[in-house]
This record gives sequence, C-alpha cells and structure tokens, in this order.
Amino acid sequence: MSSAPIPFLKGHGTENDFVIVPDPDGLLEITAAQVARLCDRRAGIGGDGLLRVVRSANDPAAAELADRAEWFMDYRNSDGSIAEMCGNGVRVFARYLVHAGLVAPGPLAVATRAGVRRVSIAGPAADGTPGEVTVDMGRARLPGEDGIEVGVGARHWPARNVNMGNPHAVAFVADLDEAGDLLAAPRVTPAAVYPDGVNVEFVVDRGERHVAMRVHERGSGETRSCGTGACAVAVAAARRDGVDPAVTGEPVSYTVDVPGGRLVITEHPDGRVEKTGPAVIVAGGELEPGWL
Repeated sequence: MSSAPIPFLKGHGTENDFVIVPDPDGLLEITAAQVARLCDRRAGIGGDGLLRVVRSANDPAAAELADRAEWFMDYRNSDGSIAEMCGNGVRVFARYLVHAGLVAPGPLAVATRAGVRRVSIAGPAADGTPGEVTVDMGRARLPGEDGIEVGVGARHWPARNVNMGNPHAVAFVADLDEAGDLLAAPRVTPAAVYPDGVNVEFVVDRGERHVAMRVHERGSGETRSCGTGACAVAVAAARRDGVDPAVTGEPVSYTVDVPGGRLVITEHPDGRVEKTGPAVIVAGGELEPGWL
C-alpha cells in the first residue's frame, strides 16, 4: 500500500458492512493480510469485506469489461480471499459512486468478477433518506445435484445447490436457531460439489412468499446479510413451492428477512434475478500510512 494517507469509507447494506477504498487509477496493491487487518473489528476498521473502487480499464481483472462498465468492484472477503460477487456489496458500491459524485442516480453498470451487473439507484426520498438500490444479479444456475446435505453438530438437512455467480447451499429448517452459532463453517457433503467452498443459507418460512434466513459466508463467517444468498434462497424457495417464472411467464417475488433488515428478490421469466434493498454510507476518514 502507499506510504501516503489512504482515504476510506464505511458503508453497509442491511448491515452487511464493508470497508470502501477508492482507487480509481488502480495504484493500490492491497494484500490479503492487509484486507484482514482492515476488516478486523477490534484492531482495524471492521467489516464483512472490502470494496476497492477502481476504473475497469485500470485493473487487469476487469479491463475486458471496460467498454461495458466504467467501474470495477474489486471485492475481498474479510479474511482477504477474493470472491466472485457480493450482492450487498454491489449496492453499497453503487451508493458510494453516487455519494462521491462519480455517477448520478439512475441506471449504472458495475463490473465484477462474476460479470457486469446492472444497477438502478433511486433518488433520495422527500425526507432526504437515500433511495433503495436494485441490482440485476444475473441468472441463477441450479446444477441439480442430488444428495447434498448441510450439517451443524448432530443435525443435518438436505440442501439445494444454487449458483448466483458464487456457490450456495440452501437448507430449509424448522427454526433458525438450529444453525447454531455459525462461528465455524457448516459441514457440506459431498464436498466435491463445492471445491472452492460454499456459502450456506438456513431458511424458515414467515408467510406466503416470505422467508427469513441466516447465512455463513465462506471467508467471512456469519454475516448480517448476504445479497447473493438472499437471491439463492428466493429461487430455491420458489422451486420448492412449485413456481418457475420460465414456465408461468410471470415474475415471482419473495421477501427475504435477514438479521440486518429486509430484501425483496424478484425472478423474471427470462431468468434474471433482481434484488432491491437499502445501502448506506456511514463514515469516512484516512488510514494512517504506517498502520498497515
């Protein structure tokens, strides 16, 4: 990292929180160890992950997407590992771009390691509250493997494999407390289905097309919210309920409660999954250059 002070911001989407590091010219090299220090909740700023904001043309990981999306979301989990996508992170990333005056409310394309994501940023409400952000999360893939199970302690449940650009195992349970403390990653078998690890969602019903979830995100542990996880849960719930927009020709929406708030997930007949929810910038400052 640079020896000069480095600006940062802190933001969250349904309490899935992130350290935001603006790097439009792609000059910063942030190591996995430095990400972990920044995200440490006692010795650092604290966050479920880090969002590095860089122009796509200035980062080799996104240069080929530069003609489709000016800005690249370089997302890292709190342990420093790289993730393909973060649904709540995209909303906070978009909120930052508006906050910084780099884009105006309205439609926006964001480059990620899972491809380009289309975002729509609503203008502020009459009371000045930031408008919600809707993200086109792409199409869910349902690989369809049978026999996947998720386990915590002596309990185990069947799970559905859903891929939203990153992998998910969705298990429907009777009570969210059955997931335990989620400090350690739940067991997922067969492990070969997820060679790079997996995000695990535990889901209960709250009403018609209304569910609640807890999640263990690979590389971060239990988080207050997971955007791609909420999408995976809504798609899994729809199929469990016998609903497939590709068959009915009608979109279907599920309300998904997470510990940090509420998201609305809509799956369209063409397979696109949209996620709508809040995104907030809460603070900003400078990193001491010698700290890292």
